[in-house]
Amino acid sequence: MKPILVYQTDFTYKEGAVCAMYGVVKSVDRELEIIDGSHEIPKFDTWSASYRLYQSMPFWPQGTVFVSVVDPGVGTNRRACVARTSNGYFIVTPDNGSLTHVKTVFGIDEVREIDETINRLRGMGTDDVSVFHGRDLFSYCAARFASGKITFEEIGPAYNPDEIVMHPIDEPVFDVEHARGIFEINDPNFGNIWTNLPLKSFLNAGFKFGDCLQVTIFHQGKQVFAQRLLFEKSFGYAKPGEAMLYNNELMRVSIAINQGSFVEQFGIGYGPEWEIDIKK
Repeated sequence: MKPILVYQTDFTYKEGAVCAMYGVVKSVDRELEIIDGSHEIPKFDTWSASYRLYQSMPFWPQGTVFVSVVDPGVGTNRRACVARTSNGYFIVTPDNGSLTHVKTVFGIDEVREIDETINRLRGMGTDDVSVFHGRDLFSYCAARFASGKITFEEIGPAYNPDEIVMHPIDEPVFDVEHARGIFEINDPNFGNIWTNLPLKSFLNAGFKFGDCLQVTIFHQGKQVFAQRLLFEKSFGYAKPGEAMLYNNELMRVSIAINQGSFVEQFGIGYGPEWEIDIKK
């Protein structure tokens, strides 16, 4: 079976970019299956692109080809690449930080720079276009690879996975009845915010479901939130409109408001400058 192509971009559906990319894929091989991951990645946000790959990848069949195009450096000398992960997937992406979480969590065995002389779309009057590699380079190369027209080795020259561009990853800190970490990402539709605190480590530190815990949030070192919050398995344990800690879909400690938006109500963002401190 030919591998599935799963796409994520920051393009949205407001114009024809996504449609054009899919047209390139189908022009290479009409049998290829294309699935949307998300086209709502915050624009230019390679950290979010990295996290969303990590979030969804292991739930797909091994061999799936992910095409991730969040590319603020398009047309510059940043590398365009295809990475082969240690858990059996392929990612077609600019090498600009978008591989950070996958490399950290799952590992990358091999990475190849796309050879534009043979794996770029030609003959469509777009040879001089430098601002749409999602169509002209990533989609074309991904389709050729998924269809079997080129091997992984024919994508282009290999380079050392240690050279992959990485965002800094902060490790959480645990002590007896105390945890400190960062907010890694949000759930934009529901306004929940996800930490980097693994549930297992959190429980091992002495916390348990049903606890009411002191939660303090800092932005660039300045305290912006301090409340006692219930820690439970799911939203319905809190009253509507009440903030709480819960175990999210990736087994990370997170914060939500039952039937509300914690992000909107308290103006909380994500990234290394957003820290959370939890005590019993």
